[in-house]
Amino acid sequence: MRFILFFCTFLLLFNCEDKQKQQRTVTEISNEVQKETDDKPKVTPNNVKRKFPKLNDENAMEFFLQYEKDNKEDKVRITTDFGEIDILLFDNTKFHRANFIFLTKQKYFENTQFYRVIDNFIVQAGNSDDRATARKRVKIGKYLLPTDTKRGYTHDRGVISMPSSEIDNPHKLASPFEFFIVQQRGGAKFLDGDYTVFGKVIRGMDVIDKIAAVATDEGDWPQKNIFIKKVEIIE
Repeated sequence: MRFILFFCTFLLLFNCEDKQKQQRTVTEISNEVQKETDDKPKVTPNNVKRKFPKLNDENAMEFFLQYEKDNKEDKVRITTDFGEIDILLFDNTKFHRANFIFLTKQKYFENTQFYRVIDNFIVQAGNSDDRATARKRVKIGKYLLPTDTKRGYTHDRGVISMPSSEIDNPHKLASPFEFFIVQQRGGAKFLDGDYTVFGKVIRGMDVIDKIAAVATDEGDWPQKNIFIKKVEIIE
C-alpha cells in the first residue's frame, strides 16, 4: 500500500515538473519570438524617407518657388458635410496657390473643420481640435507665407483669403494651414491690406451660405462640427 502511494506521488510530481518544463519552454520561445520582433527595424514616420523637407521660415519660400513651377494646378474641390465647393486659385499669388496645392496633395485638409462661422461675414476652415491635425502640422513644419496683398484683389463675396504675415504676432494670427471665405453680401473690403486674397469660389456659394447659417457658440464655433471630408485637385 505504501509502495503504491509512493509510486502515485512520484508520478504526480513528475507530471507537474514535466508540465512546468513545458510551460517554461513555451514561455522562453514566446520571449525569443518577441525579442526577434522587437529587434526588427520598425517602419515609423520618423524613419520613412520624406518626399519633401520639413518646412520652416528659412526654407519654405525657396521650396514653394520651385514647387509652383512644377505644380501648375489651380482648381480644387472642397467636399464638406453640406456639399461641394469649387475654388479657382490665382496664379498671381503664386506662393499661396502653391501652398494650397501642396497641402491638398499632402491630404492635410481631410477631417479638418469649419471652425469659425459668422453669418453674413466669413466661414473659416483648415483647423480642428483633433490631435491628428496637430500631428500633420508638426510633420509638415512651421512657416509663414510672404505678404501678397497688392495684386489688385479685394475681399469680394466668395473670395478665399488668409492673414498676412505683416500682422503683429504673426504665428498667432497667420497660418498657412487655415483660410477663410468671404460670405458677406457686398464683400468685406475693410479686410483689404491685412489679408491675402488668393482665390475665389466658382461653384458652391450656396454651400457657403448653408454653412454660414448654422448655430454657433460664443466663440463662433459651430455647435455641430462641420467637417471637410476631402480636398482634391480638379485641374
